[in-house]
Amino acid sequence: MKFSILSKGDQKSNEIRSKIKNYLTEFKLEYSEEEPDLAISVGGDGTLLEAFHTYVHRLDKTAFIGIHTGHLGFYADWMPEELEKLIIEIAKTPFQVVEYPLLEVIIRPQDGAEEDSYLALNECTIKTSEGSVVFDIEIKGDHFETFRGDGLCISTPSGSTAYNKALGGAILHPSLEAIQIAEMASINNRVFRTIGSPLILPSHHTCLLKPLNDRSFLITIDHITRTYKDVKSIQCRVSSEKVRFARFRPFPFWKRVHDSFVSDEYSH
Repeated sequence: MKFSILSKGDQKSNEIRSKIKNYLTEFKLEYSEEEPDLAISVGGDGTLLEAFHTYVHRLDKTAFIGIHTGHLGFYADWMPEELEKLIIEIAKTPFQVVEYPLLEVIIRPQDGAEEDSYLALNECTIKTSEGSVVFDIEIKGDHFETFRGDGLCISTPSGSTAYNKALGGAILHPSLEAIQIAEMASINNRVFRTIGSPLILPSHHTCLLKPLNDRSFLITIDHITRTYKDVKSIQCRVSSEKVRFARFRPFPFWKRVHDSFVSDEYSH
């Protein structure tokens, strides 16, 4: 089996990276940054997002696993003190694969030039530095509403615990093939009206955002931010591709949510 390791870059993560690489190489596993079967992330969720985008072109061949050395490890389910156990598991045990849905985002320019296509593990956010974002929102080809506000966050189920949660969105289990649209400070008065609630779209429903004013947009795909001008439309839907996580033991989603957000300190 081939493996690669991405480190957060701090001393602790780099030391763990070196240790894993040495041990797994001794176990006759091959280190390959180009074509890994297993991409090991050492750090926090940001490091795993970086690993995902590094190998986004080979999601059907590369599985991911995270070791948590950061502050919040929602995707990283192994701790540094479990390192030796994990190394033996990787070397000796075929891993189970858990698949999570992804968000596909297609940005089409006004002039008919080539469109940009992205996959997001967590979310896509759309904002502007030039006043309000104004979009016609179409769902499954029909006009749903005209949105005016600070922006929109379109998230995956596994990303529903990130920015989406901060916006008051629902937490979705990643077995649901869906995306969620959450508003950022929408304008609602006698003239302008939005639904005001997060929307959850199934895999066969496509959301199309059409700008109604001449704005440049700050579009973020996970941790990557790009500026776009002259945007004709932004299409969002559940991707046909999925991310694959390597599991050597059960790590239930609701336990992860509990461990990340709910304290046991005062429970009885």
